[in-house]
Amino acid sequence: MSDAILGLSGVLVWTEAERYPSMRAFYVDTLGLTPRSDRERFVNFDWGHQRLTVSVHEGVTGATSDPLRLMINLDVDDIHAVAARLASNGVDFARSPEQEPWGGWIATFHDPDGNTLQLLQTPD
Repeated sequence: MSDAILGLSGVLVWTEAERYPSMRAFYVDTLGLTPRSDRERFVNFDWGHQRLTVSVHEGVTGATSDPLRLMINLDVDDIHAVAARLASNGVDFARSPEQEPWGGWIATFHDPDGNTLQLLQTPD
């Protein structure tokens, strides 16, 4: 066994019970993510060794008070096509697709709890 950190295994997005249905609908229906596991208060998405989970936590109330504290980057091949699909599903972009000085493209939006998400297209 090694004492090294091997990578990122997942990200959890906590919400309150009353807000969970809109959060689940956003990630599944609006973003079009396919659940790996989908339960009454828990939905989980899987990309190989990385997972994104949206779930209820009794210690969380209301929307996020600091939407820039955590940012979830979603990897895409064609940022313009994905942004157009999401916009047609009602996503309001805070930042439309824009190329960064390092060559990648970023588009920023928020989930129903106010958490910041970005589409990220890395350069070839």
